Amino acid sequence: YGGTEAMIHALATSLAAAGHSVVLAAAADSTCPVERIGGFAPAERAAMGRTSSELPHVIRAYAGLVDVDIIHDHTLAGPLYRHRPPGIPVVSTIHSDMTPELCRVYEAFSRDVSLVAISQHQANSAPDVKIRRVIHHGIDPATVPPGDGAGGYACFLGRMAPCKGIAEAIEVARRAGMQLKIAAKMSQPAEVDYFRSVIAPLLGPEEEFVGELDAAGKFALLGNAVALLNPVQWDEPFGMVMIEALAAGTPVVATPRGSAPEIIEHGVTGFLAAATDELASCLQRASGLDRYDCRSAVETRFSADAMTRKYMELFEDVL
Repeated sequence: YGGTEAMIHALATSLAAAGHSVVLAAAADSTCPVERIGGFAPAERAAMGRTSSELPHVIRAYAGLVDVDIIHDHTLAGPLYRHRPPGIPVVSTIHSDMTPELCRVYEAFSRDVSLVAISQHQANSAPDVKIRRVIHHGIDPATVPPGDGAGGYACFLGRMAPCKGIAEAIEVARRAGMQLKIAAKMSQPAEVDYFRSVIAPLLGPEEEFVGELDAAGKFALLGNAVALLNPVQWDEPFGMVMIEALAAGTPVVATPRGSAPEIIEHGVTGFLAAATDELASCLQRASGLDRYDCRSAVETRFSADAMTRKYMELFEDVL
């Protein structure tokens, strides 16, 4: 459920639809409907995110960039690559949490790269890094069918990892007396181990693990849910799954960490609470929220068009 890939797909598609020429360096099996170069093998995808693994892909991609006005990089390796084409401005969107080590790296190259934070919380966590803009992710609401929540269940959607709060979601749903459906990416050994050792033993008759879903299955799961449970246990820079749920008309019940307070309007498009009992109480009240308000929040604040306009303003400033 890669939020970064979904955001890049939405931005590239929206830029192309607006009449701009877009060249995308991505996996060889990418379906993004723009010109693509330097595709790496899908099997390499698991290694992306580690700078040493990204570098060969970055070098190959940068070598194919000719006659471009601006480079928008979503890797850490790209801005570190000193042999990138001279005279072409680089915008770098930061998709990771800002650890002290990463802050020092970004602070060093922010002198000649325009940095974008994906939430105000992320920007605030790096006060010494020169952030050029804060731009939230966006999606195309037209790609998400609105749901009515008729399934009567809560759902969890994300990666099979402790920081995502799956164990906490199970406990919250139980205290609320609500069925929970869990969809999770589980392709890495650590994810499989966590499921087998921690999550599987917790599953009872009211919890259903549905595995990893394609886009249609994901939006069906979200649209039929009373609420998305997102009790993350870390300061997530931007929770893409939250705006996907809202686009389906589904309220979000989340812990008030990371970007969640910027995305969820408490009592309108969902609820924010820290304690398990509070989250359970919020989950019981989620069905009373107006699903139209949830989808409207995406249409006005988190659409691909809104995101694209903000990036275009930045690109024009940089040029």
